[in-house]
Amino acid sequence: MTTIAPGKTRLGWIGTGVMGNSMCGHLIRAGYTATVYNRTREKTKALAELGAEVVLSPKEVAEKSDVVFTIVGFPSDVRSVILGDDGVLAGSREGMVVVDMTTSEPSLAVEIARAATAVGVQSVDAPVSGGDTGAKNAALSIMIGGDEETVDALAPLFQLMGKTIVRQGGPGAGQHTKMVNQTLIASGMIAVCEGLLYAHKVGLDIPTVLQSVASGAAGSWSLSNLAPRMINGDFDPGFFVEHFLKDMKIALDEASRMQLALPGLALGYQFYNAVAGQGHERDGTQALILALARMNGIDWQSLYS
Repeated sequence: MTTIAPGKTRLGWIGTGVMGNSMCGHLIRAGYTATVYNRTREKTKALAELGAEVVLSPKEVAEKSDVVFTIVGFPSDVRSVILGDDGVLAGSREGMVVVDMTTSEPSLAVEIARAATAVGVQSVDAPVSGGDTGAKNAALSIMIGGDEETVDALAPLFQLMGKTIVRQGGPGAGQHTKMVNQTLIASGMIAVCEGLLYAHKVGLDIPTVLQSVASGAAGSWSLSNLAPRMINGDFDPGFFVEHFLKDMKIALDEASRMQLALPGLALGYQFYNAVAGQGHERDGTQALILALARMNGIDWQSLYS
């Protein structure tokens, strides 16, 4: 593909939610023109104010773009916006690139790559980790599957959104790597919540405890970034519980297909089902503390809000 550069490469962006809005904003501020689409048009307002053109369909985005990024909710959404009758490939032309940054099914990434190749389009799967904070700070970890030459050409764009950018292999490899990421997070979040509950029960000052443990061997991204939100009663979504449930289900299905037992992930999935069952599916993943506190007869929200 040709060299990517501001003023030369036309970008398309589909999905302007919690993370997509910030990610696309970085590209526009770097001088790229962007055509954007979101199912809820109101959520494109901030990007429109930066100069993005807002259109009515994924197909129209593709017709006006050289590289199209998608970051939507569920695999069914990915299928619709890329493979649907009014999707990206329906408006594509030879030489275009579509980059799906949604956390989705590895098998769907492979299917999209085959469909794209059939019409002369390159497809890359590039899910991300880092949540809303990583998106705002252009500090995401981007896990990439796709043709090596195409991925290398896209580097100037990825570098505007992330700090850790690694090609893991061919189509689907990025999604498989994200499943590793989500498996690690699931058990880690249980540990963060249990640690905070222990500190609360014994009467320690939790922020002071975090000063001691966050920089030691127990340190993690979740402990440093989400534990403070838990103790401030902040459950606004950096990453929705319902989306994390979707991710864990994909990972468990892949593990089942490979006859791989992941009991820690399965436990995390059940705990997050409880979070959703308590009405917090549209809260951030840090809402796990509410479910575990409730199991122990602790009204966390009344204590830490």
